[in-house]
Amino acid sequence: MLLLQALPVPLDGGLTENLIRAAREKLRCPSGAIRSVRLLRQAIDSRKKSNVHFVCHILVEIENEEKYLRPGVEIYHETPLEIPAFRRKSALRPVIAGFGPAGIFAALTLARAGYKPIVLERGQPIGQRSKDVAQFNTAQRLDPESNVQFGEGGAGAFSDGKLNTGIKDPLCRFVLQELANHGAPPEIRTQAKPHVGTDRLGSVITSLRKEIESLGGELRFGARLDKLFIEQSRLTGLAYTQNAKRFAVEADALLLCIGHSARDTIEMLHSAGVEMRQKPFAVGARIEHPREWIDRAQYGNFAGHPALGSADYKLASRTQNGIGVYTFCMCPGGSVICASSEEGGVVTNGMSEHARGAQNSNAALLVGVDPSMEGPHALAGFALQRKIEQSAFSLAGGNYAAPAQTVGDFLAARPGRRFGGVKPSIPTGAVPGDLRRVLPEAVTSAMARALPLLARQLSCFAHPEAVLTGPETRSSSPVRIPRDDSWQANVRGLYPLGEGAGHAGGIVSAAVDGIRGAWAVLEG
Repeated sequence: MLLLQALPVPLDGGLTENLIRAAREKLRCPSGAIRSVRLLRQAIDSRKKSNVHFVCHILVEIENEEKYLRPGVEIYHETPLEIPAFRRKSALRPVIAGFGPAGIFAALTLARAGYKPIVLERGQPIGQRSKDVAQFNTAQRLDPESNVQFGEGGAGAFSDGKLNTGIKDPLCRFVLQELANHGAPPEIRTQAKPHVGTDRLGSVITSLRKEIESLGGELRFGARLDKLFIEQSRLTGLAYTQNAKRFAVEADALLLCIGHSARDTIEMLHSAGVEMRQKPFAVGARIEHPREWIDRAQYGNFAGHPALGSADYKLASRTQNGIGVYTFCMCPGGSVICASSEEGGVVTNGMSEHARGAQNSNAALLVGVDPSMEGPHALAGFALQRKIEQSAFSLAGGNYAAPAQTVGDFLAARPGRRFGGVKPSIPTGAVPGDLRRVLPEAVTSAMARALPLLARQLSCFAHPEAVLTGPETRSSSPVRIPRDDSWQANVRGLYPLGEGAGHAGGIVSAAVDGIRGAWAVLEG
């Protein structure tokens, strides 16, 4: 097979026919010489608004491959995934705390290897969890154990199911394939920026859980990890609460996949002597524009083309005083949501369904912060997050509505008064307010300086009627739990994995971390 890279392919017409035509032009081969083509990767090139097109990497089956080698064309050698030999000696079942991406793929790996993991998930199965989130959105009654952050699928289940990642691990392709095998859209295997959509993630997660259970894995929902039993710096067991009852489990391997919002669990682990360190993170607000504005700014006259879908963006700038400001977790055709998990605090996130057809598009507008601004304690970042979230809760009326203001009001340093042509989409409600009363001054100053700079990259970005809804505080964990080459913490038998432990950032990277953590357990 020949690998052809960065082939320009038009939007119109059949994809397979266009790929064959592009391959023939690249190889300068006779008609009929190409036996087959296979799409490996497809991205959108919108740098020239007069010529928006796809850029594709493809595999071509053709006779006399060596004859066609040239720049941009090479013989493709597929590297098989190497799975280490499993030789776990302990007879105790491994335990996993948390059933988000890291926990799901750790459990799947252990179950397929013949070990029957016990999974403790403090939240509820995805079906009940979806009902709890819907109830919160309409009645503003928060269930601290079943919400946007906690429950089967983790926080990513109520985002957009974005699967793009910056890591280069070969397991990334394996994760995408497994998701597709369990019902995710098959095109996630080839898109440069794949996504599933919140509306389709539930069935994928359920399918993964059913395979784990069919192999002997056991899911215990509503089960919150409460205590570790440690002897001579080695894990010997743990305790958890389920349905108001306390249970103890003998264990010598605990895969910690708790996500970035299980603050009470992190506090318990810290009290038990698990080593932790502060980690820089970011805070800010969600910025929201009409979807058509973003489509037009990105695609010009090609906006609305059925082959393109809703446009996304990724922006970054550095202010004159050197502070970095950037967009994160962009949700085309989506909505802002309230992602609170603690009573008395408001935090926002973004969500899109698979079709990405909602009226607005939104993204986090973030500024990096150092948790040491709250003091030297390892968990100082949690104190900063809580302070921001509780301020937002109070400012917006104390019922999980979020404070918001137009970009025009924000840049003029005046409190929000009303909303114009852009209507906030957050289902718990947006109350005009002043984000400077919620976020640290260093953050709001950096945002104000960066907005005009970012508008040079995306023309409508600083439009005065665009809406800022805040706060966004949980883009990543403010804590890292160190681990050694065996993937264990200073407490032997404890494997800190995924976003909550500060070792991943997104669905795919957390899933990969879960797989490699499970391999470490099996080899221990």
